[in-house]
Amino acid sequence: MELFKDTNIDFLGKKWPFIILSALLLLGGLGSLIVKGGPRYGIDFKGGALIYVKFAQAPPMEKLRSALGSRLPGGTPDIQEITGTNEVIVGTELHGDRSADEARKIIVDTLAQTFGQAGSGKLDLNNTSESDIANLIRLATQRGGQTLPEDQIVEGAKSVLRFRNSAPQSGLLRSVDQLAGQPGVTPQIIAALKEGAFVSPYAIRNTEVVGPKIGNDLRRQAVLATLYALAGMLVYIAMRFEWVSGVAAVIAVLHDTLVTVGLLSIFNFELSLTVVAALLTLVGYSMNDKIVVFDRVRENLRILKRESLPNLINISVNQTLSRTLLTGGLTFLCAVSLLIFGGPVLRGFSFAFVVGIIVGTYSSIFIATPIVILANRMIADRKKASAAVSAAPTRGRAPAK
Repeated sequence: MELFKDTNIDFLGKKWPFIILSALLLLGGLGSLIVKGGPRYGIDFKGGALIYVKFAQAPPMEKLRSALGSRLPGGTPDIQEITGTNEVIVGTELHGDRSADEARKIIVDTLAQTFGQAGSGKLDLNNTSESDIANLIRLATQRGGQTLPEDQIVEGAKSVLRFRNSAPQSGLLRSVDQLAGQPGVTPQIIAALKEGAFVSPYAIRNTEVVGPKIGNDLRRQAVLATLYALAGMLVYIAMRFEWVSGVAAVIAVLHDTLVTVGLLSIFNFELSLTVVAALLTLVGYSMNDKIVVFDRVRENLRILKRESLPNLINISVNQTLSRTLLTGGLTFLCAVSLLIFGGPVLRGFSFAFVVGIIVGTYSSIFIATPIVILANRMIADRKKASAAVSAAPTRGRAPAK
């Protein structure tokens, strides 16, 4: 499928506005990184605790920030609301190797004191384990003089958790009465739960803790993964085409990565593992786009031997224009949809993807190909200079008789 046929656009003649734009973006991103002391690393890279909390109603964001801000090591936590749900992600940076469990405990205790019945001595059914429920049933029935068989107690506790964690509850009970009629949950168990337990308006869905050492290791591995990917692609293109094309492609892809990281810093996005995954995906996407252009250039070198290199590159880019717009356009639409509808959790990933597609597409035409032309001119000039030196007569030597 071709969107355009027989186009004759002078792409190389329009390269300077894009080169200037790239220079401004690189300088702006570098300035932002210097001012902010480097990228804004996420919990994955700097270490910290992430707790996923689901509420029965709309999350009280200000109350959460107020309650947690004064107690967490590191000050006000990062609280993200997941769009379309009543769920939030509470994240806090670690300070010291021993603060991971401490930060997690502070968040859990603060949630219990703010939204639960801390100090009442009752068990929170939305934030407890199967063994604690079984112990509660066992003690409550013993106090009431109704000792239940152990297998019935265990089965009742399992049934409570099974019902709580199934849809549509998804970890959040609204009332103890919801458990009535569930397999294994007898009226005696219901009475025991009403006596010694309650249901809070929130449930902790998941907890993730990353230590500072692991964060540093992940940061180093992310940088190495990007560099190894670029090095491998340099070798591949150098073998498939020529070393000049390989260097030009790697420089252009490195340009795409740096521009994207700079814009992430300017717009204050976190650099997390998902964002690194987006950057590595863009390295492959951008490199593939450049390989398509260079492959057409290589084919035309055999056919259009009398054309100058700039004209030949213009012809090749025009021939691949439909393919570039179709591939890039469809990918761009998907990335924009993800940016709009993906919510805050995927916003950094989708933003990096959108920026990378735009920058990677225009760098294939206006960054990579000018580098190839410049490198070939430098090589040609050097050959001419070497030939001129070789042809020049040696001074001070007597002519042969």
